[in-house]
Amino acid sequence: MSEQELKLHIPHAARAGVERELKRGAVTRIRLRALYFDTPSRELVQARVALRLRQEGRQWVQTLKMPGEHVLSRIELNHNRPGPVLDLSVYVGTVAEAAISGITEALAVCYETDVVRHLRKVRTRQGSVEIALDTGCLRAGKIELPISEIEFELLSGKLDAVFELGRKWQRAHGLILDARSKSERGDQLALLAQKLLAIDSQPENVQIAARTAAIAQFWQPRGAVPVKLSTDMNAQQALAAITLECIDQITRNAAILAEIDTAGICKAGHAEHTHQLRVGIRRLRSAWSFFNGITPLPSLELRESIKQFFSLLGGTRDDDVLNETILPVLRAAGQPPLVIAPEDNPTASQDLIPASVDFQAWLVAMLEEVLLPATHKENNSIHQSEAAVHTSSGHADEGSSGPIDARIIPMQPDQQPRVLTLKQALVLKLRKWHKQVLRDGLKFDQLDIEPRHELRKRAKKLRYALQFSESLLPASRLKNYRKQLSAVQDILGEMNDLAVARERFVGLRDTQPSAWFACGWITSRLDALVLDATDAFKQLEKTETFWR
Repeated sequence: MSEQELKLHIPHAARAGVERELKRGAVTRIRLRALYFDTPSRELVQARVALRLRQEGRQWVQTLKMPGEHVLSRIELNHNRPGPVLDLSVYVGTVAEAAISGITEALAVCYETDVVRHLRKVRTRQGSVEIALDTGCLRAGKIELPISEIEFELLSGKLDAVFELGRKWQRAHGLILDARSKSERGDQLALLAQKLLAIDSQPENVQIAARTAAIAQFWQPRGAVPVKLSTDMNAQQALAAITLECIDQITRNAAILAEIDTAGICKAGHAEHTHQLRVGIRRLRSAWSFFNGITPLPSLELRESIKQFFSLLGGTRDDDVLNETILPVLRAAGQPPLVIAPEDNPTASQDLIPASVDFQAWLVAMLEEVLLPATHKENNSIHQSEAAVHTSSGHADEGSSGPIDARIIPMQPDQQPRVLTLKQALVLKLRKWHKQVLRDGLKFDQLDIEPRHELRKRAKKLRYALQFSESLLPASRLKNYRKQLSAVQDILGEMNDLAVARERFVGLRDTQPSAWFACGWITSRLDALVLDATDAFKQLEKTETFWR
């Protein structure tokens, strides 16, 4: 059995409204208590399998879940049990047999859930959907996390029905997309419980710092993860795989910034989560540029909307770089005392963006765009050529008095355009971008500030594109090129950080003369980096490329 569902977190302020709307139809209430199993070395988690025993009213049900064909799809195997007894023999001859038979350690309960579920079935034009409202807690050892979520599971029909309802409820109640399943949250909570238990045995003077570090790691920022493309993919499938990875990075960091686990208790999100969220957006926009002209892109509306969010989420990173990177270097160089107040950025507003209705609606819309690609999407040139054929084939209005555009069919049929493989198409684009970066990079010392800024962005896009394509390219020939491109990007990144910081110090010179030292030091450093950048681009030109 395969289940397809969309899961959204319900903020505390929205819970009453969600419950009222759910009760507009016939609702079934049931208490669910579940025990989740794994081995000490987390073999099931490594195999991306969740195994549980759950009491549903008076009935016990044994359930195994595995990944399905896409991000909202899961394989689910259910077996009724006479009590809380796990029976592994039921998986003989099933898709789960290999994963279960490969276990080498004893299974034990790692965590549990205690949930009250309200169920309602809804019919739409696209299909039948079961709405499940879950409230309760997730427990591992002595620690708990709240559960407050709503799931839209497809019972019959098209997946469009899930998104149709999901969009409506998300906008009406300010719901937040959560990429984590209960089993993923539970596994991480069980790991945290083990760490905290071990910390309790340490000396008291180290416990506070150790506990703080362990808890912070639980909500650590989600960085970029490599995307593995295969040669049997077409360009649309490749872009979808890359898009889903970027959306996952954006969604997970946004969820922590929205405090879906910690609202009213503590603040888990910080500047690095915002940075990684922006990295996810930047990677996604780079992917769109990379695949532009190769395969249809998401709607223009979606591509334009994210620019505004990206801009609104900026600013705090500049302060972090200044305080954590540049100022320590300046002090080591002899910087006199200098008072730098936080920049007047709308930090409070930035904190609200990840949980905002519009941003979350964009995330849901992007998932829908990837998982439900429009069947009418085709290359614009195909539409144009078809239109030309129809116009010249005698179907024009009889009353037309315009000039006649005669069409001549040659004796020999037109040659069919060469069909490129995914690898060929991506390598051609990488080669083009490489040449564009070198074109300006080799005359870097002659460029003004704005062209240098644009070059930095192009170099970053080239590096992202290379990362997207790496699984299709020869690893042995990538190493040196990737290293040199990274060196170029590091130099340009440092120059950008210094240029932004210098603007801050220039504004302080009238009130704090010591800022002149910072301005002079940065100017000198930038002059040296210009030479470094010019040399780095020359080295990049000499570096063997993977297409030669």
